[in-house]
Amino acid sequence: MLTEERYAKILSIVENMGSVTVQQLMRELDASESTIRRDLNALDASGQLTKVYGGAVSKVSVYSTRDEEVESRKGVHRDAKQRIAKYAANLIKPGDFVYLDAGTTTEIMIDYIEAKSVSFVTNAIPHARRLSGRGYLVYLLGGEFKAVTEAIVGEEALAMLDKYNFTKGFWGTNGISFQKGFSTPEMKEAMVKKKSMENCSEKYVLADESKFNQISPVTFATFESCTVITTGPVPAAYKKCANVIEMK
Repeated sequence: MLTEERYAKILSIVENMGSVTVQQLMRELDASESTIRRDLNALDASGQLTKVYGGAVSKVSVYSTRDEEVESRKGVHRDAKQRIAKYAANLIKPGDFVYLDAGTTTEIMIDYIEAKSVSFVTNAIPHARRLSGRGYLVYLLGGEFKAVTEAIVGEEALAMLDKYNFTKGFWGTNGISFQKGFSTPEMKEAMVKKKSMENCSEKYVLADESKFNQISPVTFATFESCTVITTGPVPAAYKKCANVIEMK
């Protein structure tokens, strides 16, 4: 197969799948590993795809520029959210000081938390109410109330976060991308996510598979900085990432 033919075939596969591994391309094109890696380097240099560890991802990502209402999101991917939430809740241990971000999956987590002697900080009024109802000590951030996501945002929330040091934290996201990391549509909410992450030891992002290769306007963390708890199947390029926990 001529070089240009291989290039066209690789681009077609990546466009259709969103991401692909070197091994997959070796099988599809009946080519050696060195040839595939050389082709990926050339296509990356020409801006036609993005080479990542173990493969490549499409340059074409889905952009999402607005938040959906909380009520409309609660029923979406419900089973996946419950599996993710249950796994995440079991990571909380007695004595932890936990940040719990606003979001539908983080709210579901509350049903599965079993550890005692845990304190929480959250920017979500519904989360604070439910945690308190279960007997936990809860600190609710102050500031501007964002009705769409039921989150507290703004300068006052950021100022409060400056004094906290969390053992663990759990966040939602609108998009996950190798290039753009974790992103969300609105600046004020992104800054609260970013600040709370900066003051946290163990950082977990809870996201079903639909969030991969999605990009929103504001990045609040790099892809490598957090552990992703998700459901499968995730795009092939993410499967071998050490910071991605895929629930089977």
